[in-house]
Amino acid sequence: MDAHNAAATTRIMIEPHTIDLNLLSVFQEVYRERQISSAAKRLGLSQSAVSNALARLRRAFGDELFVRTASGMQPTPLATQMAEPIGVAMAQVALALNQRSRFDPATSQRRFTLAMTDVGEIYFMPALIERCRVLAPLVEISSVRAGSLNVKEEMEGGRVDLAVGPFEDISEALYQRQLFRQPYVTMFRKAHPLGRGKVDLARFVASEHMLVDAHESPYDRINGILVRAGIGPNVRFRVPHFTAVPYMVATSDLVVTVPQKLAERAALPFGLAWIAPPLDLPALQTNVFWHRRYNQDPGNQWLRGLMADLFAE
Repeated sequence: MDAHNAAATTRIMIEPHTIDLNLLSVFQEVYRERQISSAAKRLGLSQSAVSNALARLRRAFGDELFVRTASGMQPTPLATQMAEPIGVAMAQVALALNQRSRFDPATSQRRFTLAMTDVGEIYFMPALIERCRVLAPLVEISSVRAGSLNVKEEMEGGRVDLAVGPFEDISEALYQRQLFRQPYVTMFRKAHPLGRGKVDLARFVASEHMLVDAHESPYDRINGILVRAGIGPNVRFRVPHFTAVPYMVATSDLVVTVPQKLAERAALPFGLAWIAPPLDLPALQTNVFWHRRYNQDPGNQWLRGLMADLFAE
C-alpha cells in the first residue's frame, strides 16, 4: 500500500466516541433533504449551524460528503455508502432511547407515503383510506408513483414508508411480504361479442386489442407474450399506463389484458366484463416492501399490519 492510500485508510478509521451523535443527525437530514435549508428546518437549527456541522463531518471523514449542484446537495460515493448503515444505527439508537414510545393510530397525526403503480392506487387506496377513516382519523396517507423514483433511495431516506406492487430485482436492503398473486384477464364492455361463447386463440387474436405499453417489469413480459401470439403489429391504440383503460374499453369494441384486481375494481362502475385469455400468462405477484432500518418502527409496523389485514390472501 503506498503512502497516499495508507493515509486515506488512517483518516477513515474513526472510533464512535470521537463523533458527536448530533453530527450524524445532520448527515441524515442533509442526505434526506438534499438542501441545507430544508435540513436545518427539520432539525430546528440555523442554516449556519448545519453548515458548520457539515464542515466538521467533512474534516472527520476526509471527504466532501455532499457537493452543491443545481439540483441540491448531492452525496459523494462515500456518503451514499455511509447513509444506510448510519440510518440503521440511528434508528436503533432512537428505539433504545424511546422504549416506552408507542404508535397509537387513534391519535397519531403521522403522514405515511406509499410507492405504488397506477393499478395499485386504484386497488389499494380506496380500501386503505376507508379503513384509516375509522382506525386512524388523523393519519395522513399519500401515494407516489413507483416508476418515477428510486424506491430504495426514497425508502432509505424515509421519504417513502412502504412500496406495494409487483416489483422485481428490488434491493436486498428491503424486507418484503407477499400479499397475493393474481392472474391476468382480458377485459371488455359487457355487451362485447367476446363475452359470448367459447373463446379460442384465433378468435382472441382476431379481436381489436388495446395494449398498455408499461415498460416496467413484469408488465413488459405480458406484452411480449401477446405479440408472439399475433397481437401487436396491427394494434392501433396504445396507452402508457392502466388508469385510463376502463374509460376506453367501456365505450368501444376494444379489449385489453390487465391484472384481475383492476378488472374487479372497474367492472361495476364501468359496466365491464372479463375472461381468462386463451394464453399461458404468468401470475402477477404483489408484495409489500419496507426498508430494514424501519423494520422495528411502531408506525411502520402498524401500516404493514394494516396492509396485510386488508389485502393479504
